[in-house]
Amino acid sequence: MEFVFTEEQQMIGETAKGFFVENATSKRTRSAMASDGIDRDLWTGFCQELGLAGVTVPEIYGGAGLGQVEFALLAEAAGAQVAALPMVGLAMASQAILAGCTDAQKAAWLPELVSGSVIAACAGSADVSAQGDSLTGTFEFVPHGASADLFVLGNDAGAWIVERSATGVEVTAHVTMDQTRPLATVTLQNAHGDKLADGAAAMRAAREAGWICVAAEALGGAQEALDRTVAYAKERVQFGRAIGSFQAYKHRLADMMIEIEQARSAVYWAACAADEQSSDLPLALHAAKSFAADTYAKCAGDMIQLHGGIGFTWEHDAHLFFKRARAIQSMLGNGNWHREQVASMILGEAA
Repeated sequence: MEFVFTEEQQMIGETAKGFFVENATSKRTRSAMASDGIDRDLWTGFCQELGLAGVTVPEIYGGAGLGQVEFALLAEAAGAQVAALPMVGLAMASQAILAGCTDAQKAAWLPELVSGSVIAACAGSADVSAQGDSLTGTFEFVPHGASADLFVLGNDAGAWIVERSATGVEVTAHVTMDQTRPLATVTLQNAHGDKLADGAAAMRAAREAGWICVAAEALGGAQEALDRTVAYAKERVQFGRAIGSFQAYKHRLADMMIEIEQARSAVYWAACAADEQSSDLPLALHAAKSFAADTYAKCAGDMIQLHGGIGFTWEHDAHLFFKRARAIQSMLGNGNWHREQVASMILGEAA
C-alpha cells in the first residue's frame, strides 16, 4: 500500500488546523471543562461554518462523501488543541447509522448529526435485553453521554437508536480525569429503541471509526506536545544557554519525534485501510490505537517534565494534554488488549 495525501486532503488538513488553532483556545477549552465538556460555539462553527462534521457522510444526507483519511485529518487537528468537542460520538454514531440503518433511519438522523443540531453518543454493552422495542440495560463510560441527545447502543446481537428524551432513559454523569471528554452511565429501563436493520455491522463500524478517531486525536496531541516543548526549549535560558542546546534535552525531543512519526504511519495506515476495506484493516486498527495512544501518553508526560516546574501548574496547558492522553489510553480497549489482538493475528494460536 502506497499512501500520499492528495491536494484536497492537504487542503482539508490545513483548513482544519487553522480553524482549531484560531478557535479552540485554552480559555474556551477551560470554560467548557467547567460545564459539560463541550464548547458549543466551537461545535457550531465546526459543523456549520466549517461544514466538515459530515466529511464521511454521503452527500445525499448533507455530508461530503469522503472517507476516514479525511476524518482522521480533522480529528488530528482537533486533538492538537485538545478541543472540547464530541468528536468520538460523531464518528461512531454516524458510521453505525451508515452501516446498520435503513434508508429511512439514515434520512432521519444523519442530517441532524451533520448540522450539529443533535449530539450523539455510542456505546456497547453485553448487559442489554430487548422485548420488542423495549430495552433494558446499562451502558458505562459513554463519552459525552450526559450531553447527548441521541444514543446508538447495543452489541453484536443487536443495536438500537435511543433518544435521550425517551421514557426510561437515565443518564448519570461522572467526574473524570479528562474534563474535556466527561463520561456517563446510561441506564435503560423499558426504554423505547428504534432497532437497526443490521446491529452487528453497525457496532463493528462504530468501533472501527472510534479507534481511528481517538488514534488520530492522540497523534495530533502528541505532535502539539512536541511542538510546544521545542518552542519552550528555544525560549528558556539556563547557564546562559537555551535549554534546547543541551544534548540530554535534545535526545528527549528526538525520542518524542521518532515515536510520533511511527504513530503517524500507523494512524494513516488504518484510515487508508478502512477506506480501501483492505484485508489489513483489523491489524491496522489495533496497531494504530495502541501505538498512537501510548505515544501520546509518553509525549504528554515528557512535555510536563521538559517544561520543568511550570509544566506542573494548572495555568499551563500541559496537564490538559496529559489528561486527554491518559483517557485515550483507556478508551475503546487499552493498549494491552489491542496488542493481544495484534499478536493473535500475527502469531495465531501461538500467541
